[in-house]
Amino acid sequence: MIEKFKIDISKEKISEIKDKVKNYPWSSITNLSNWEHGTNLSYLREICTYWIKDFNWEVYEKKINSFQNFKTNVDDIDIHFIKEEGSGSNPKTLLLMHGWPGSIIEFIEIIDQLAHPENYGGNKEDGMTIVIPSLPGFGFSGAPNKPYGPRKIAGVLNKMMTINLKYKTYVAQGGDWGATIANWLGYDHSNHCKAIHINCLTMRNPNGPQTTEEKNWQEKFDKDQIIQDGYRTQQATKPQTLSYAMMDSPVGIAAWIIEKMHGWSDLKNDNIESVYSKDVLLANIMIYIFTNTFSTSTWIYFGRREEGGRLFPKDFKKINIPTGIAVFPKEMSEWPPRSYVERIFNIKQWTEMKSGGHFPSLEQPEALVKNIMDFFKKIKI
Repeated sequence: MIEKFKIDISKEKISEIKDKVKNYPWSSITNLSNWEHGTNLSYLREICTYWIKDFNWEVYEKKINSFQNFKTNVDDIDIHFIKEEGSGSNPKTLLLMHGWPGSIIEFIEIIDQLAHPENYGGNKEDGMTIVIPSLPGFGFSGAPNKPYGPRKIAGVLNKMMTINLKYKTYVAQGGDWGATIANWLGYDHSNHCKAIHINCLTMRNPNGPQTTEEKNWQEKFDKDQIIQDGYRTQQATKPQTLSYAMMDSPVGIAAWIIEKMHGWSDLKNDNIESVYSKDVLLANIMIYIFTNTFSTSTWIYFGRREEGGRLFPKDFKKINIPTGIAVFPKEMSEWPPRSYVERIFNIKQWTEMKSGGHFPSLEQPEALVKNIMDFFKKIKI
């Protein structure tokens, strides 16, 4: 069953959150300069002041509700999704997936561009039907009764697409966890998922790096990721403990998420607002707070560890469906050399993007949209 869904957050709930932000004990926090030790105190206080006085959630609620929203049950999990029918006579279907610490907010401004290119000077026959789920445990979706990893989530979303929504074929796109889920869709469900487009790679070939260039990349990657391992290890091993601290602290959730938005993005002069507005940052944060899903959103890290971590199975066979790759220069999970990636995917499009980082749908939306549309023109499904 598929039911229509509308987001409707009460004014009382919004006021309750703002009161908690207003009453945060700022005097207990030591003022360490810049972002070296984590989220910058001065900026966090600045955005929290804006949050209390000026941020208007209703603007984003209206944007989300301007599209058709639905819920459907898959394996006893209520999955929320946005669906926008594409223009043209026979639009292909694109499953567009966010990651952590993202949400459907990442895609709100590009849905119309992908579904209705004729509104932006393009050909309406290039329009795609867009399906954007809130991942299980995230946002307005329900959570499983225990942590699911990306491979299991891929199975859930494939069922949603093929059984609930009755699509025979579709293309999957994502970054962060969305990219990892797309990998598993291509690996396990290629009878329905006929192509993937990704802007991040977290999975690894079980045979490891082969060339000197690949081995040098692996060594550099491991060193670069040391500074990122704190949050990742916590969420992959003891997510429940972190949840106790976060569930009643909007400021804590904001700090945890903003640090990643700052550290993983292609900023000018280290200024987070050279890429994101306060409104976009807060809208994304508010979804985690409204839905009480900070806790369950972190479960995917635990689930991946149980599934075997970054590695594909030892008997891995190349993913043969067409694959599009968009390499953004400030991606925090640095891409391997193309020779390594070629052993995993059937690459039909590889693009070195001029700018952008981990959240390209927010950082470089026009460039991402063009790259996806270019890829669609090269594949037949």
